[in-house]
Amino acid sequence: MSIELKPVECDDIERVWKMQIEAFSDLLKKYQDYDINPGAENVDKVIARFEQPWTKYYYIVNGDENIGVIRVVDKKDGSRKRISPVWIMPEHRNKGYAKQAILEAEKIYGADNWCLDTILQEKGNLHLYEELGYHQTGRIDKINDRMDIVFYEKA
Repeated sequence: MSIELKPVECDDIERVWKMQIEAFSDLLKKYQDYDINPGAENVDKVIARFEQPWTKYYYIVNGDENIGVIRVVDKKDGSRKRISPVWIMPEHRNKGYAKQAILEAEKIYGADNWCLDTILQEKGNLHLYEELGYHQTGRIDKINDRMDIVFYEKA
């Protein structure tokens, strides 16, 4: 099992947005977090992020298939690099692809000085990030009665 990261081009943004909507739809239904869930975003928000000079979207590619996407934020000013969001399409989950994608991003941008956040109630996400060396910062934001966002950093 080997994946690679391929930069997303401007012409691909609508496709990325459609993948994002599909990938996050189950979490959106489960937690009903319409203000922050990537599955509730419109395409204009994805376009705006894509156009940020410090943002880079990558397809997560297995063979010739785009199985997910990772967005890396690197302002190159000494602040923490950020993963936000990363997703694997439902039919490709639980095969280690997200872990590989994060490791590939760390090869490109360096393995230290990262941050991310995730849903506290999604234990699989917590396990993934902790396995990769991320540690909870102690900050937890309550979103609604169903979910909280927990913040992670990697030295």
